[in-house]
Amino acid sequence: MKNSAREKTALVTGASRGLGLALARGLATHGWNLILTARDTERLRSVRDELATRTHVAALAGDVTDPEHRSALAVLARGHAGLDAVVNNAGALGPSPQPTLLEYPLDILSNVFETNVIAPVGVLQAVRAELKPGARIINVTSDAAVNPYAGWGGYGSSKAALEQISAVLATENPSIKVYWVDPGDLRTDMHQAAFPGDDISDRPLPEVRVPAFITLLEGDLPSGRYVAAALGPAAVEAA
Repeated sequence: MKNSAREKTALVTGASRGLGLALARGLATHGWNLILTARDTERLRSVRDELATRTHVAALAGDVTDPEHRSALAVLARGHAGLDAVVNNAGALGPSPQPTLLEYPLDILSNVFETNVIAPVGVLQAVRAELKPGARIINVTSDAAVNPYAGWGGYGSSKAALEQISAVLATENPSIKVYWVDPGDLRTDMHQAAFPGDDISDRPLPEVRVPAFITLLEGDLPSGRYVAAALGPAAVEAA
């Protein structure tokens, strides 16, 4: 049986596929208790059933842009005696293929910012009373946040905003660790949607990046921006 004094619990959003699913599997392997959420009820139920054979899993389907859903996640966190980590992974790409900014539908742009910027803050506000001392926060970002790729103005600017919010959050909350992490191009449904019709089989699977995230969640690196592909033993030793 687990030693309850040593149990750790992580909330992972967007956990039914892609990077979120890979992270949930990795955390389960490392003995973390999990609170998982995603919009796809059936896929999330399948993930819960899979991972429940390894660890304790609570799964609640819903949209992180919904304040009532965020409040329900906080109730779950309270029932787990608090959170050691929150991984804000859920995100919205926007139109596929990606339009230029002068052609970008403003209602969709608003939704992208609602999902990628407002919702992560909303999740953290909802669960702030449940964060344990020294909790880790990971906001998943992108290299599009720092590079002006044509056609990526909506998604990239939303991730740039998330990065600035993460930096301010870290400054305002020195008692917790806040990381904004660029996972790089991955072989996921979202990345395929960004490049419709292209062969993305040369991109790594999301599982390849899981050790970098585990390093942040279980280590003691300072708050800041990290590129998952560059986060190896040398980075840990240098911290």
